[in-house]
Parts: sequence; C-alpha cells; structure tokens
Amino acid sequence: MRCLITDDSKLARKVLKKALCEYLDEEQITEAKNGLEALKILLQEKFDLIFLDLTMPVMNGYETIPKLLDIQPDIKIVVVSADVQQKAKERVLSLGAAMHIEKPIKTLQIKEILEAL
Repeated sequence: MRCLITDDSKLARKVLKKALCEYLDEEQITEAKNGLEALKILLQEKFDLIFLDLTMPVMNGYETIPKLLDIQPDIKIVVVSADVQQKAKERVLSLGAAMHIEKPIKTLQIKEILEAL
C-alpha cells in the first residue's frame, strides 16, 4: 500500500509518518506540503491512500479533494484535521473523502483505517 501524507505542518507529517511506519515500510510513504504539491506527485505516482489536512497554504484540502479524484478516481482520501465541526465533516465526505479523522491521529486509528480501506 502506498500512502501520501499532505499537510503543511512538518511536525504533523512526521507524527503521521511515524504512526504509519508501524504498519508500512517507509518507502511506501511520500509527503507533500500542500494540495498543489500533492497533485503534482499524484500525476507521477499511483497511491492507494492519501492523508490530507484541510487548512494549508497554496491549495487547501477542500480544493484538493476533487482534483485528486479527477487524477485517480479510486484513491481513498482520509482527511486529518483539527476542524471537527459537523459541517466540515459533511463537506469533505460530499466532496469524495472516505473519512474525516480528528488531529492528532493515533496509531490505533491508523490500523483501523488501513484495515477499513
């Protein structure tokens, strides 16, 4: 399984990558700093799963979700965000995300996500 972590916070990417490394090899994980960078990477490589933050410079998560799905319609998108308002959850799911998880994500949640998707 190949994963792309997209978050403008270096610390958030590091924490998520460390949790993912419990279940995946480091070579299976790629990082992007914003939505535009994620799109560029996705044009060159195929991924099974994207962990996506909502609040990022250049291109936020809301803008990024439909564009990611245009490039690779079968990709699973898990939004990982501190914005846990019901309206935000409904919006990302309506845009095509598979899940909305509250930051910070926990290692046990990673296992559940990987098994579910």
